[in-house]
This record gives sequence, C-alpha cells and structure tokens, in this order.
Amino acid sequence: MDTDNTPPPIEEDYAAVERRGQPLVSLEDSPQVSISVMTPPPPVLLAEPFSKPSEPLEGFPEDITPPENFAMVCPYIYRSGMPKKRHFGFLRRLRLRSILTLILEEYPVQSQKFLEHEGIRLFQFGVAGNKEPFADIPENIMTEALCVLMDRRNHPILIHCNKGKHRTGCLVGCLRKLQEWSNTSIFDEYRRYSAPKSRSMDQQFIELFDVRPVLDQIDPENVPDWPTTLYPLQGHAEQ
Repeated sequence: MDTDNTPPPIEEDYAAVERRGQPLVSLEDSPQVSISVMTPPPPVLLAEPFSKPSEPLEGFPEDITPPENFAMVCPYIYRSGMPKKRHFGFLRRLRLRSILTLILEEYPVQSQKFLEHEGIRLFQFGVAGNKEPFADIPENIMTEALCVLMDRRNHPILIHCNKGKHRTGCLVGCLRKLQEWSNTSIFDEYRRYSAPKSRSMDQQFIELFDVRPVLDQIDPENVPDWPTTLYPLQGHAEQ
C-alpha cells in the first residue's frame, strides 16, 4: 500500500484572488451534525491573502512546522489534521482567508484567537464520520461544505478534521468527483492519507455521493478557475 504522505510544494507565485461578498451557511441542530461560522469581529479586517503576513500574535512562537497530513489539494485549497499552536507560524505563510473544519467539538480557544488575529474566517461543519454500524456523514452537510470550497471568495482555504484522514478524505474525495477524477484515482488518494486505517464506508460514501445538488447551489461566477471544474458545470447548465 502506498503510504507516501509527502505534501506537494506550496506555490510561491500567488495570483490575486478577487474578494466579493460573504457566503452564508445555515445553522442546523442535529445530534451528529453541527454547523457554525465564526467571522472575525470588527475592527479586525480580512487580510489580503497574498500580502505580507501579519506580525505574529504575542505568545505564539514563530515556527514553520506544517500540521499532520498537510498537503495541497489544488490551487488555494489545502488539507491537514487539526492545527495546533506550533503550526500557527506555518499557517500564517499560507495567507489563508478561510478554514473549514469537520470536527464536532468546539473549536479550541487559542485557535480562535489566532484566527481573529489573522482575519481568517472559520466554517465549521461538525460531522461524526462514517463509522459502522450507525454513524455516517449526512450528504446535505457535505454538499454545503463543497459549496464553500467551490467559492473562490473563500480562498485560500484549509480543510481539516482531527487527523486529516477520514472526514477530510471524504470531503476531498467528493471534490475530486466535481473535478471528474476516476474512482480509482480518488480512492488511491483517500487511502494514501487514511492509511493504515482506511474505511470501506468512506469509499462507498464517495462513490455514491451525488454532485448534482452542489452544481445546483454554487455560484458559477465565483467558481475557481480550474479547467476540470468548468466541464461539469457547462454540461450541467446545458441540461
């Protein structure tokens, strides 16, 4: 089994990303699902994503250690496990505009302070993950999370759960379906990051996930400029 988790290089030459508007995420109550959005309060302004990083927050050491399972998914989208205090210096260099977390628990206080200081918006889609025999990821929550990823106004963005393996792997796998990857390639990527405990239920979830609701909800004007994304959108519009 291929267990090479070496992350692809981070691009040095960043292009300017247009900032327009703020997406909305509804709040739903469910024993296995929680959704919340934390927006930095005024006067903390959203930092320009490709400008010089802000000064480090007092008390946080300036380090460049990436979080567990860190990798670039595609331009301006990254994945990892739960970032900790020692990873904040590295995250600052990504010039993140947003973080999308899939954890159910309340976001750590020190991480919230870091996000407020850096002007990073937090999208929280708390899901329990696919675990037999009862728990599974609701498709509507995955659809909403994908709509956040498919809006370039939220980029650069980091996706994470606790370990960056199963829940993050499911979300990235569904994103790959939007990019028209083959199931073979999707599952190979999933297993690379979930090893040594890959879940068959995760792979089944990805295989059966219907991308049409995502295509119905995303704003075509703010879709990322990925060639593989444009084709399904164009084909969907012609139907």
